Amino acid sequence: MRLSSMADYAVVTMSAAARHCGSARVNAAQLAEETGLPAPTVQKLVSKLSAAGLLKSVRGAGGGLKLARPAAAISLADIVEAVEGPIALAPCSDHGRHDCTLEAACTVRPHWPAVDAALRGALAGIPLTQLARAPARIAETAS
Repeated sequence: MRLSSMADYAVVTMSAAARHCGSARVNAAQLAEETGLPAPTVQKLVSKLSAAGLLKSVRGAGGGLKLARPAAAISLADIVEAVEGPIALAPCSDHGRHDCTLEAACTVRPHWPAVDAALRGALAGIPLTQLARAPARIAETAS
């Protein structure tokens, strides 16, 4: 399994936004500059992340973007699902999908929800605070 580029970029964008917690708000152009991502990509991600309730846009003087809730309350699963939709490894584990030629005789399909839940649980256990740490702090906590 591999994350899409957009999901990866969403994690990078949210990590950059989290590093601004408690300071001045940031805008999409600043996030693009900090991350090295193209500005149109960051703008698209900001829209998706805002719609998912992860970022909040504040208008007016002192406006900009901020996390919609504390970084510790936002997980890697939240970010991935904001861009990719619900975590479902196999196409048949998407609710409402009935396009598999093996569906009628498949003995594995009933097990996919447990697999999906385990993966989501693992991703949910990684808070944005962990992803936003500076590389030097990551090395310190590993020793």
